[in-house]
Amino acid sequence: MRYICQICGYVYDDAKEKIPFEALSDDWKCPLCGAVKADFKPEEAAKPEVAKAQAAFADADLKKLSPGQLSALCSNLARGCEKQYKSEEAGLFRELAEYFASITPAIPDAAAEDVAALLQADIDRYAGVRAVADEAGDRGAARVCVWGEKVTRMLSSLVNRYLKEGEAMLADTDIWVCTVCGFVYVGDEAPQLCPVCKVPAWKFEKIEGRAKG
Repeated sequence: MRYICQICGYVYDDAKEKIPFEALSDDWKCPLCGAVKADFKPEEAAKPEVAKAQAAFADADLKKLSPGQLSALCSNLARGCEKQYKSEEAGLFRELAEYFASITPAIPDAAAEDVAALLQADIDRYAGVRAVADEAGDRGAARVCVWGEKVTRMLSSLVNRYLKEGEAMLADTDIWVCTVCGFVYVGDEAPQLCPVCKVPAWKFEKIEGRAKG
């Protein structure tokens, strides 16, 4: 049986490993991106979810997106334009992202549990979004979808880890963010290559302002 990391695509092949995947401890992490064991799925398990997500996307009303969602969407589109060397378009999308971010209202009593639920809702919609991009033959949009889903899965994994481990998860370590795709990594040093977009470690920025210990 082969198990696929839903964040970076790392394959754990029982036939090539000394320990079967199911026998790994619950605190085992993906050797490439640090995702938890629960973020792996059997190779064939994801296919039925694609059709379900496509149906959900077809019923969605994109006009109901909140300012915060529109800000995130424009930010992702800006990054996609940057990768295609469309600097003018990227700048316009960044301006839109900043505008929508500026009018996004604060959420009172926000909790990590709420963030986890919202991230999971986004994950459930990605397959449908990707299907639309593929059908239109838009390679740029498809790439943004791929990166966006992987980054969202990593954020979901980190939030769920935080819900289980609390502040101990962040003790004596650092948080790094890929400036190209937004991938988030928790560790003493940035990964040598981003597991999502494959840029080198120097493309990562360390999040400052959080005391260790």
